[in-house]
Amino acid sequence: MDVQPRRPGQSSYRLLTQRLRERIFQGEFPEGTKLPTEQSLAEDLGLSRQTIRRAYQELVAEGSVYRVQGSGTFVAPGGARYRRPFGSVDDLMNLQLDTDFELVDPLTDRIDRDVADRLGLEASHVVSLTFQRLHRGEPFCRTRVHLPPAIAAKVADVPELTDPGVHSKTTIISLIELHGNDIGEAEQVISAVAADAEDASALGCPLGSPLLHIERLYTDRVGRALELAVSDFIPAHYAHRSRLGRGSTSSRGDTTP
Repeated sequence: MDVQPRRPGQSSYRLLTQRLRERIFQGEFPEGTKLPTEQSLAEDLGLSRQTIRRAYQELVAEGSVYRVQGSGTFVAPGGARYRRPFGSVDDLMNLQLDTDFELVDPLTDRIDRDVADRLGLEASHVVSLTFQRLHRGEPFCRTRVHLPPAIAAKVADVPELTDPGVHSKTTIISLIELHGNDIGEAEQVISAVAADAEDASALGCPLGSPLLHIERLYTDRVGRALELAVSDFIPAHYAHRSRLGRGSTSSRGDTTP
C-alpha cells in the first residue's frame, strides 16, 4: 500500500489513517476484511509499529474498523461505520469519497457587508451558492457558501456550481484548489440554531428543531480568505470530539448520518 509524501507539519499516523480510510470507503477493503497486522504494515511502509497502532486506534474510535483480541483488526459493516472524522482540511475534502453534492442555488452575486467583512473584502460584493450533502440518498447537511468575486470567477463555468439539481462527488474546496488556490487552513465556529422553513424542508426535520450550526472560514497559506461555508446539521448526524493536551489543543468533528 502506498502512502503519499507528508506535507510540512503533517504527522505520519494521520496520513496513514487517511489513506486506510479512503481504501475502506472506496471498497478496496470490503466489510469484514482483516487488515494487515501492525508488524507487517510497519515493515511494508517503513513506519514504526507505534505509528500503525495510532492509525488503527483512530479508525476504531470513528467506527470504521473493530478489533478482536487475538484475531486482528477488521473492517466494520458499512451500515455501522459512517462516522466521518474532521481533523484536517484534507478530511473535509475527502467527503467526496462517499457522499453526494447536490446544488440547490447556483452561484449568485450578492451585496452583503457582514460576509464581505469576514472574507476581508473592501467592497460589499460577494458570490454565494447553496448546496446539500447526501449519504445514500439522505440529506444530512445544508450549506451556504460565500466566495470572494475573484475566487468565484475562477469556478464560474463549473457545471456543479451553476446547474441547480446537479449531483456530483465534488467539494467546493477541492474545486477551489483545482483552479489554482492552495488552501492552508480552516477556522471553524460551532453553535446551535433553530431550523427555519428551508432547513426543515431540506433536512426533513420539524420547523424550529435544534440544528448544529458550523461556520468555516478557509484561507490560503498567507492568510487570504478563500471561502466562508455556513453549514447546518441535524444534531443526531454530527458529533464533536476534542483532544486536549498541555500547551496545545487539537479538535475534530465527526458526521454520523
